[in-house]
Amino acid sequence: MAEPLKCTFEVSSRKFLGFLVNQRGVEANLDKIQALLNMQSPTKVKQVQSLAGRLAVADMASTSSPEIPDPTITPAEISSSALQRTEDTSSTPNESRPTTETTATDVNKEADVNPFARKKRAKTSVVWNDFKEVILPDNTKKTECIHCKAKLAITVSGSTTHLSRHLNSCVRRILFQKQQQRFFQAQAGDMGTSGETDNLVPILTNGKFEMVKMRELVANWVLMHEHPFTVVEEEGFNDMQRYAIPQWERINNNMCKNDCVTMYEREKTKLKNLLKTIDKISLTTDLWKSSNQKIEYMVLTGHFIDSNWRLQKRVLNFVYIPPPRTGILIKDLIYKCAKEWGIENKVFTISVDNATSNDTAIRILKDNFSINKSLVCGGKLFHVRCYTHIMNLMVQDGLTKIRYIVEDVRDSVAYIKQSESRFIMFLEIVQLLRLPHRKLILDCKTRWNSTYEMLITALKFKNVFLRYRDKDPHYDCCPDPEDWVRVEKVCEVLEVFNTITNIISGSDYPTANLFLSEVFRVKVMLDAKAMDANDFIRDMVKRMKKKFDKYWGECNLLMCVASVVDPRCKKAMLEYCFPRMYEEIEAQANMLKVKNALYEIYQEYVDESQSFNNEQSAENRVVPQVNVQNPSSSSGFALFTQHMKVVQSVPPEKSELDSYLEEECYISDDGDDPTTFDALQWWKVNTLKYRLLSRMARDILAIPITTVASEATFSAGNRVIETYRSSLSPETVQVLLCGGDWCRNLRGLKRKNKEQELKEQLGERELEESLLLAHPGEDRQQQSKAELARSSP
Repeated sequence: MAEPLKCTFEVSSRKFLGFLVNQRGVEANLDKIQALLNMQSPTKVKQVQSLAGRLAVADMASTSSPEIPDPTITPAEISSSALQRTEDTSSTPNESRPTTETTATDVNKEADVNPFARKKRAKTSVVWNDFKEVILPDNTKKTECIHCKAKLAITVSGSTTHLSRHLNSCVRRILFQKQQQRFFQAQAGDMGTSGETDNLVPILTNGKFEMVKMRELVANWVLMHEHPFTVVEEEGFNDMQRYAIPQWERINNNMCKNDCVTMYEREKTKLKNLLKTIDKISLTTDLWKSSNQKIEYMVLTGHFIDSNWRLQKRVLNFVYIPPPRTGILIKDLIYKCAKEWGIENKVFTISVDNATSNDTAIRILKDNFSINKSLVCGGKLFHVRCYTHIMNLMVQDGLTKIRYIVEDVRDSVAYIKQSESRFIMFLEIVQLLRLPHRKLILDCKTRWNSTYEMLITALKFKNVFLRYRDKDPHYDCCPDPEDWVRVEKVCEVLEVFNTITNIISGSDYPTANLFLSEVFRVKVMLDAKAMDANDFIRDMVKRMKKKFDKYWGECNLLMCVASVVDPRCKKAMLEYCFPRMYEEIEAQANMLKVKNALYEIYQEYVDESQSFNNEQSAENRVVPQVNVQNPSSSSGFALFTQHMKVVQSVPPEKSELDSYLEEECYISDDGDDPTTFDALQWWKVNTLKYRLLSRMARDILAIPITTVASEATFSAGNRVIETYRSSLSPETVQVLLCGGDWCRNLRGLKRKNKEQELKEQLGERELEESLLLAHPGEDRQQQSKAELARSSP
């Protein structure tokens, strides 16, 4: 039983007003109930604190008996309970008390609805989100605060001013708002990546739900994951949102499209401001065809190093290119896009494939950019031929020697995978031979690396194919044992190309500095295989060497200069590779050619820096004259700083390039993997030591030597421009693709390749089938699941 002196409310302390627990049950004092009903709501901070203290004391006292009701119960609830107990004295403490308070919704359900009655006007005020209508036992209709359970009157005019005043002073509502704000701030911190939590806007502002912020997040979600606009109209999506957010409002596809366009324009403005701080930018371009729209697009991707010395890649444009695709038209589109972004005087290099139209476009662009003298080294590094395209041409020429063998292997794999019964028979032989492999791969004819994966996988099942031929008389495309020997020899050559391609095609690290070492590796391998005892291999390598000499027979300045700015290589890489790639006289000539180009590029950076310093010095010369007349406007140290800027503008006797080349090569502890060492971080650490040379290295290391980076962004254009988007305009397609790339970069996400996902799913399905065959005693339920998985699309 509570202490009387600590449970008094606006009455004499000599009269006990608490709850009593006795044999008759719980009794309440009606005087106390009336005092609670007459008690006014607190209007000052001290009154709120006093009431909170009393409730806390009552709460602690109530813990002495589980039968004592909650001291924080509202006065109306106390009154209704007390009145019921006085009327019904036969109730026992063990009986549950019926609820006498009924909501307006329950009353409407029980009452007869008059179809001719005037409909009530819908409540539009936001204050109703925190109130609900209730009917008291005396049939009085009130509004109840969902936070503190306070009941307020409902005015005849429908005014909600008194409700708004109550919400502004409701302590429980204020605490709820603060709790919600802390929750969504924590969620935003978990969703952000790389510390970029400022880009995520909480959907609660001052504790109030903002649908505008939700629409922004939905547009971001649609762009990032390439959802169609109609996804926001699906019932499941809206049901999920309404369950989690009662204030959710439906969004149609037009609204979603407009929100995506708004997001695209905003991110485009941010990217423009970022490019203003960049000195040089390298571009890659490629053409793509949409099988649904029957039109072609050109993608333009920018590569640069940001202020934090991180390699960045952004898709700048994805524009429609009308037929015919001439070199002049490609040139006009590239220049128009560069001018739109304000980078026409910042273009360092352009990487393209080996199409004739691209050669024409790059030649005209080089002449146009040379007029403004914006190209480094007279444009000698401007045109970069795609490394992977050249590699593809070399391999395809070599594979023509064994074209009939490749076709037999491809037909064999297709024949086995075409029928489930054939595949089961094939797996039975695999199980009999106790082979650990369970998967066959069918290649894409236009991608040599896919053909290599098919051959290297089929090679593991060569004995299985031979035994299967004896069981299936209709199988007539099985390669002979001699053919499998040739496939094994060819895979040894293709393995080198595959490893190099995986290194060069990376987009998360600089690749220009790895160019020379990988080309050298190809050269050494081709020279060794050209002396092979097998005539078949010699003929195949001969075709490859012819293509190699066409593109890389002469010294490539880009791969040599980029290798020098790698602190692990410097001149040592040239001195190691050139004698093994060229004749002695030619190697010395190439060494001199690279040295002259290197110093020419460095001198251009020196001249640019001196020009900038001269302009600053000219401005600073006027400032000391004013300061001398008015010494109080400047300090003595400021005058000394201006003097040192003029003195240090004189170039030293030994350049930064000379000092860099004289130092020993950096020995990395990352092992033999060339991709683990971060050359950009090394230059970032040594920026103060090599002020000009670090800028030069930053621009060179940003050059992409392959267009595969942009192809990976849009691997198979028909994957993006699917049937449901075939009616979209080229402008909308650009919004979706560019905006999606920007949003993914903002979150640190990478686009997934559905082709690879499909291969993985097919591989898992085949493995499941093989496991079922390996365990014939498995229950029927698991076999039914496997049959359902095989029948699914």
